[in-house]
Amino acid sequence: MSDPSEIDENGVALTVEKQKVVGTLLQPEVPVPGVLFIHGWGGDQAEDLGHAEALARLGCVCFTFDLRGHADSDADKEWVTRQDGLNDVLAAYDYLAANPLVDTNAIGVVGTSYGGYLAMLLTAHRPVRWLAMRVPALYPDDDWDMPKAKLNKDVVRAYREQSHDAGADRALSACANFCGDVLIVECEKDEQIPREAIISMQGAFRRANSLTHRIIHGATHAMRDKNHQRTYATLLTGWIDEMVRAVRLTI
Repeated sequence: MSDPSEIDENGVALTVEKQKVVGTLLQPEVPVPGVLFIHGWGGDQAEDLGHAEALARLGCVCFTFDLRGHADSDADKEWVTRQDGLNDVLAAYDYLAANPLVDTNAIGVVGTSYGGYLAMLLTAHRPVRWLAMRVPALYPDDDWDMPKAKLNKDVVRAYREQSHDAGADRALSACANFCGDVLIVECEKDEQIPREAIISMQGAFRRANSLTHRIIHGATHAMRDKNHQRTYATLLTGWIDEMVRAVRLTI
């Protein structure tokens, strides 16, 4: 065992078997960007760990978590409401933002499907600089307090197939007020999120600093194909890298 004791700003002295071993600690300049990942309904944080590791190598502090009712988190998924999901996301954001390494003016959120929906809602409650979403979902505001699993799927599907103005629901209203940078990744063969829903979102981001839209050709909503997954990973990492570099140039 060793007992570390700092000897100057970067130098560290370790005591190993009563003898001193001198080292130098190198760490990122603070503050650094933070990125919050929000998985989709029925998924878990394991889906995001690879992406988070890639962004951590870019110098970001990343946080993945399981929404209530998923994986190791508490609650019965059949009774979790959208408000519960939003509360989970708010708590996860606050945990990330409280990290002393994180620049609270440079926090990004990456959401998939239902996680993208929650990410849009989050922007109305917390400062978000970058918003990246793959196959983001839309829901009508009706039955907000009903368990998400019990929403009428036909009603939700019909809502997504219609074009909507920026103020049509909570998520689109949040999009209309968002002033950061946006990445929307659409899957060409998506069987759950119709093109109309993506178009409604694009139209709502009228105040965004930038809007990037990409389509992964041949990909389905779940995106099981390894080639499609690699394509998305490249898109996401490249976009975040571009955003982070732009921030560092202004420091």
